[in-house]
Amino acid sequence: MNKPDYKIHIVGAGLSGLIAARVLENKGYRPVILESSEKVGGRIRTDEVDGFHLDRGFQVMLSEYPKVKQYIDLESLDLKELVPGAMIFEKGKSSKIGDPSRQPSLLGPSAFSGIASLSDMWKILRLSLELKRTSLNEIFEEKEVSTLEYLQHKGFSEKVISKFFKPFFSGIFLESELRTSSRMFRFVFKMFAEGRAVIPRKGIGEITRSLASELKHTKIHFNSPVERVTDSRIFLKSGKEIESHFSIIASEAAPLISNLRKQGTKWKSCHCFYFTASNQAIEGRMIGLIADDNSLVNNIFYHSSLNEDHKGDYLISVTVVKDTDLDETEMEEKLRSELKEYCGIETERLIKHYIIKKALPDLQSLQYEIMPTETRLSNRIFLAGDQLLNGSQNAAILSGERAALGLIETLEGGAVTAELTSEYL
Repeated sequence: MNKPDYKIHIVGAGLSGLIAARVLENKGYRPVILESSEKVGGRIRTDEVDGFHLDRGFQVMLSEYPKVKQYIDLESLDLKELVPGAMIFEKGKSSKIGDPSRQPSLLGPSAFSGIASLSDMWKILRLSLELKRTSLNEIFEEKEVSTLEYLQHKGFSEKVISKFFKPFFSGIFLESELRTSSRMFRFVFKMFAEGRAVIPRKGIGEITRSLASELKHTKIHFNSPVERVTDSRIFLKSGKEIESHFSIIASEAAPLISNLRKQGTKWKSCHCFYFTASNQAIEGRMIGLIADDNSLVNNIFYHSSLNEDHKGDYLISVTVVKDTDLDETEMEEKLRSELKEYCGIETERLIKHYIIKKALPDLQSLQYEIMPTETRLSNRIFLAGDQLLNGSQNAAILSGERAALGLIETLEGGAVTAELTSEYL
């Protein structure tokens, strides 16, 4: 059978699915993507509401992710770089802390912030230098402890942990106790130290939209939720059955495979509110953090800062990672109150509230790498998604690549192993 004649289906048009399609296209295949929603992106999506670009949860792309550099032309996306630091809000006052090695103007504010002592600043610099010399494989082979234990072991003060590390990385890990593996902390810290945190001007969804636009021989069927996958057929929730020679499940596989039903992924969730505001409490593209354990707000970001020609209302996102019993109206009222009390932000209109139930996989024993053969669930079904490795965009891309390579190796035999290893691994 000729390569274009194989019926290869990919379930999910998120980052993993789009990368899998690209790798298959590059090898001469013509896959079909089945996407349950009306657009590509998965968790990396942007909606346009009332003229505003709203990401489905505040997200940045780290430019130093190895797979981002390999597959995504970030410079074509009208990127806006964030300041390598944060504005810390406490009741009645604010202070800046950041990486002076990346932006020297942050040295003075960080040193006099009252949050990080000179000893803490030295330890941050030393950790940055240490991780720049440490390979990713070494990071993911180290013994795992919680991020909180790791920071304490490194000798950071309780103040800088509670006022900076905890609110900053809670927004990344989507949990407020820093129980996330130290492997993930070291990985992310290394990526921040070596590269840039960026967001396209029109939102994070520009990344997946661009990837989809580059596909030349892949069909994408939207509004096509899948109910079940077998070795030879895909069953849609509409009742339609599709013949398939090979399938890549680039989403959570457990609901789709009968013998995996009891092995579902545990997920972290969060809330993201978008408000307009009458004032700008943070100058430039910098994340704002509220350093109070009693606060519901974790982080804020002025998305209007992505547009230098911005006029009119300021747009801010407010992220909540803590569990709460409050209903939407009660949450909105509390967030408005906290933004005014802690940050002096006068909110106006609520634009959108996203409840993101599957924001990040909640994983143990994190890994960086997976080999193509390890993505193979059966003779004809392969798995992809960051839940296979670690909760990151890099892992999503890497797993999509590996699943496609595993499928290609199955079709083309062991003779291509050396070539695939040389080109991709």
